[in-house]
Amino acid sequence: MNAFDFSPLFRSAIGFDRMARLVENARAAAEGPSYPPYNIEKTGEDSYVLTMAVAGFGPDDIEVTAHDNTLTVAGKAAPAATGQDNGRVLYRGIAGRAFERRFVLADHIVIEGAQLEHGLLHVALKRQVPEALKPRRIEIQAPRPTQRVLENEAPQAQAA
Repeated sequence: MNAFDFSPLFRSAIGFDRMARLVENARAAAEGPSYPPYNIEKTGEDSYVLTMAVAGFGPDDIEVTAHDNTLTVAGKAAPAATGQDNGRVLYRGIAGRAFERRFVLADHIVIEGAQLEHGLLHVALKRQVPEALKPRRIEIQAPRPTQRVLENEAPQAQAA
């Protein structure tokens, strides 16, 4: 894969170092390992589900953590996959090796929960933008009408 120089994009930008880090993480992820396989589904306007195929792993073998807009799913090798099966397994096609996958989360994405079912880990995610950051409509008020003094009524107003 070709390396791209993004420095011209950041010449006149201040505080976009996070963007450069995201681009670098995306590039590294594209070149990184593909185990375990996963799907990312959009299930609603602001909700997503990450599904990972983790056959052979139990709930105690998997750790899901979120820190600084990064979701990390790590699995430690299951005991049966480490050769502690007393020679009964003739062929091992189900991978049970340790893994760690990292996913960059957009701002305001929170993890709602994780569930392990039938060898699939489902992680529910939702975008929750704080009210203070949501766009809000500002009502435009018309100027107050000014009172016009008619020429015929002007002397009467002065006399009174």
